[in-house]
Amino acid sequence: MISITRNSIPETRNTVSLLLRTGILTILTLFFSPLTHAFTQELSCAENSLRLGMSTALTGPAAHLGKNMRTGILAALNEANAKNGIAEKKLCLIALDDGYEPSRTVPNMHSLIKEKNVLALIGNVGTPTAIAAIPIANRLKTPFFGAFTGAGVLRKTPPDRYVINYRASYAEETAAMVQALIVNGGLKPEEIAFFSQRDAYGDAGFIGGITALKKHGLKNENAIVHGRYERNTLAVENGLADILLTDPLPRAVIMVAAYAPCALFIRLAEESGLKAHFLNVSFVGAVPLARELGADGDGVIVTQVVPHFSSDLPIAHDFRRAIHGNDPDATLTFGAFEGYIAARILLRALKQIPGPPDRETIIDSLERLGEFDIGLGAPLNLDSKEHQASHRVWPTIIRKGRVVPFQWKELPRLP
Repeated sequence: MISITRNSIPETRNTVSLLLRTGILTILTLFFSPLTHAFTQELSCAENSLRLGMSTALTGPAAHLGKNMRTGILAALNEANAKNGIAEKKLCLIALDDGYEPSRTVPNMHSLIKEKNVLALIGNVGTPTAIAAIPIANRLKTPFFGAFTGAGVLRKTPPDRYVINYRASYAEETAAMVQALIVNGGLKPEEIAFFSQRDAYGDAGFIGGITALKKHGLKNENAIVHGRYERNTLAVENGLADILLTDPLPRAVIMVAAYAPCALFIRLAEESGLKAHFLNVSFVGAVPLARELGADGDGVIVTQVVPHFSSDLPIAHDFRRAIHGNDPDATLTFGAFEGYIAARILLRALKQIPGPPDRETIIDSLERLGEFDIGLGAPLNLDSKEHQASHRVWPTIIRKGRVVPFQWKELPRLP
């Protein structure tokens, strides 16, 4: 294992990078080797089915996100189909693999809309892939609903007609973290660092965090250290070196990244003597992050855009019943819960359409939902000016390998 103490940090980032890189080459090889195959999955679409589509990561290092979203969406669709579908038509989902790469999203979008004739896209995963997908959805006038991303590009004012979201934004997640660290934890803005993916996803979280820090008195954003890594890699060493070479070391690191790079970063940071709070946005995938970190995960915080799936809320009861109805041994995840909630909202809109639904009436019906309740403990809202149903953020924490609910007021008591 690599061990770097604060007193032994080399004078240049390149030296630190070389030391760290040596320790992860084998891990990187193992990380990618079983995930090189690609596949497309089309699920039981009869001629008269109401077809939904998604372009998502089903292979590669972000595959757990796409698979979890698909699991949750299918659970909701299966529920609806058991009750005779929508207007006596069954629903189906066509999921195409893009591996979390925008270059693969573009042909998938064209195939789903033009060849598969889907009524709407639901649950696409990722910010860089959404940036590639949104212009196509807008141009071809196809609903792009419930994407698994909190990026601002999906949240314009006024909103794009064909882009409608369920979840809170990354700016709202990082703002909640900053608020807690400063108000509950007593940190100064300059004591908070960022580690992020070098793309639109990482930028969205970082910009949201900087905006929140400025509201709490940050005068110079250049005083905030920002480490980065490349998408679909485990090359965290340069980003970690940037943070380790600051003086004084940060007391908290907000992470806008994927679970495997985050896990490696946290392990190496702790071995290097960095004593800090580690906070992750929801996209990281809390359950796989906890599994990857093992005993090293205690105290790592993950914000969620859904309540805990074990809660007593009505929608959580429905979710558990739907998932375990298909597989009693299925692992519950926040991603699957988000997919389930998104699908439930879309189904609610579909049920209110008189006659056969089409792409335009789906948007109209979603915008007519107004304030509504699906069992989340607080109302949601969608209309022509509000295309984000929820603005809530729920904090969770890893304890003994499990992701459990957390309250920000507990932050000062964390080691």
